[in-house]
Amino acid sequence: MGPESRRVTALLPTPPSPPACFPGLSSAALPNQPLPANAEAWSGQAMTVNTQRPTAQSSAKPRSLTRSYTGTGTNAHDWHFHSTRESDAETTTRPSRLPVSEDKNAPEPCGAPAPPRLPFPKLDPQWPARPAAVVVDLDLGRDCEPRPAGQPADREKPRQHGRHDATDRSFTLASVGGTTSPPPGQVDLGPNVVVFDPSMPSARIQSTLDAIFAEQEKNQFGCQRYAVLFKPGTYSNDVNVGFYTQILGLGSTPDAVEINGAVHVEADWFPPNNATQNFWRGAENLSVNPVGGTDQWAVSQASPYRRMHVRGDLRLDHGGGWSSGGWISDTKIDGQIRSGSQQQWISRDSQFGGWNGSTWNMVFVGVHGAPAGTFPHPPYTTVDQTPVVREKPCLQIDESGQYWVFVPALRTGTSGVTWAHDSAPGVSVPIDQFFIAKPGATASEINAALTAGLNLLITPGVYHLDQPLHVTRPDTVVLGLGIATLVPDGGIAAIKVDDVDGVEIAGLLIDAGTTSSAILMQVGDPESDADHSANPTSLHDVFFRIGGAAAGRARTSLVINSNDVIGDHLWLWRADHGADDSHVGWTANTADTGLVVNGNDVTVYGLFVEHFQKTQVTWNGNGGRTYFFQNEMPYDVPDQASWMNGGAEGYAAYEVAPDVISHEAWGLGSYCFFSTNPSVACSHAFAAPVAPDVRFHDMVTVSLNHQGVITHVINEAGAITPAGTEPVNLVRYP
Repeated sequence: MGPESRRVTALLPTPPSPPACFPGLSSAALPNQPLPANAEAWSGQAMTVNTQRPTAQSSAKPRSLTRSYTGTGTNAHDWHFHSTRESDAETTTRPSRLPVSEDKNAPEPCGAPAPPRLPFPKLDPQWPARPAAVVVDLDLGRDCEPRPAGQPADREKPRQHGRHDATDRSFTLASVGGTTSPPPGQVDLGPNVVVFDPSMPSARIQSTLDAIFAEQEKNQFGCQRYAVLFKPGTYSNDVNVGFYTQILGLGSTPDAVEINGAVHVEADWFPPNNATQNFWRGAENLSVNPVGGTDQWAVSQASPYRRMHVRGDLRLDHGGGWSSGGWISDTKIDGQIRSGSQQQWISRDSQFGGWNGSTWNMVFVGVHGAPAGTFPHPPYTTVDQTPVVREKPCLQIDESGQYWVFVPALRTGTSGVTWAHDSAPGVSVPIDQFFIAKPGATASEINAALTAGLNLLITPGVYHLDQPLHVTRPDTVVLGLGIATLVPDGGIAAIKVDDVDGVEIAGLLIDAGTTSSAILMQVGDPESDADHSANPTSLHDVFFRIGGAAAGRARTSLVINSNDVIGDHLWLWRADHGADDSHVGWTANTADTGLVVNGNDVTVYGLFVEHFQKTQVTWNGNGGRTYFFQNEMPYDVPDQASWMNGGAEGYAAYEVAPDVISHEAWGLGSYCFFSTNPSVACSHAFAAPVAPDVRFHDMVTVSLNHQGVITHVINEAGAITPAGTEPVNLVRYP
């Protein structure tokens, strides 16, 4: 089938997107997403518990698909995938992302950084200010008043190997305002955190979950953010996870919180079951007994699935629809994982009953039950052990109702899950050693807390910054909940980290402001040269966005100057679509480079970098390692003359500097879709010096719908991308 025969006259309905949450932006007023009639989460009314629900997704094998679309959105192309199980091949054509249209059911616009509200209509009037739901423990077991977080002498000491689960206790719900102190002994986690206890009626929990999902299902560029926390215990609920929603268990292991039902992501909001825009959400530290035996996590980028236990199978697409993910780590799947239409995926330090499916680039690092490395037939890249890693910090609660942040220890030569025997090494840091930032907190307030020696817990919300958040103290933990979002205004950086040991930054979206920033985040000063191998800085689920919510601009997103830094799931995205057409375009959301690595011995697992206008990753340090790389070149190159790197056509997606003598990378894919001008070409996707210790394993290039070409895979090696969205594979270089 030629390219012409794949074009159609009727395109799909546009997936709706609400306006963004940047001050000064105007858009048509849109009404709030209607809530279900029974969405009265905090009314206190007793409700009948209904533990039955239909299966979240069909377990039947989808029919083969052959459809044709054109368009200009991310992953708008023809492509093919196959399952490794016999007689389970499929041919799929992905639809475009069309210009965003007005949706009368989309959430209303958020303006300046005012705190968003929970979508619940009836709240206790005794707490009038910015109501939120928190759990009130009726038996705290503590007779002391809460201590101010800034008094180091009063703070509890970290617990080494602290692993505690709450026992059966009595809880009730109260509505508290974001500006009103919570009841004595409770921690105020801000207006956008919901905490569930197993003693609550299941129907009330379900009503709250449904209300949040109704608001967030299509809320791709809105400013609402939510963290949904489950205290240890057993629940019977269907947890459907929408945009900017993070589902978290508070136990010491995933098995401490058991969900009978589902914790899942669907793609039916974007027909036909298109998951290519299912971004910015997550599930962590839960176990699931899925109804029907199969749960579903149909996502693309920036949707981590961490520290989970599924007692059954897990499907990574929705009914054969399109998908472009993704990330799994520290997770046990008792049954099979079916990757379905997923173009690419990385799994790290996990345990699977089996894996079924592949498209272009499936990477397994330290995974028990992973398939053998057979790239490219099928395209599996398998590394037996993870060389060095630290798991992401996580919020937990102990038997007394005290919150802690568990900070896992650095490990080397790892495989499988950390929590199999409830013995994961690490330190539990009490919550009173954290400054809890809530919507409305200023950069100066946060920096004052950091200077005073506190860690930082950023609750769900959008935070506009007028100065960079500056981390100076070794071993500082900065943990975001609910895809907490930082917007650096006035052309500043959002975060600067000094060249110190052991800083951990996790769970943040950094969204470029409308005044161009030179750098959005910097780790280490340019002169950094210290050895941090015994206690490196690590970045977990840190995402960057330039454009989409507004016409953001930034020359470089992330610069790593310190040595030994660990990147553990990064997505750096120059938006190809947005809440408004003016928020994207070659001269609108300008961004040269995603990642620059100047430090030595930097290791990154799960590096997703897309659509930047020049070299997307520049690696200048020695001893670098990358395990999995996913890239798309910019769609909107106007012409070849506008995209020349000296005398070379286009820019490499991933370039190792000419003077580097050691570098190694596994499982790398780069795709082009020059939809604005299909005559554009890129001379090579990867560039590197020819040296004995510079090695690449398992690379793939693809021209999506044959919109432009990539002439070589790396340097002068590898064939030109052909028509038909067929991959060009290169097993090793040199």
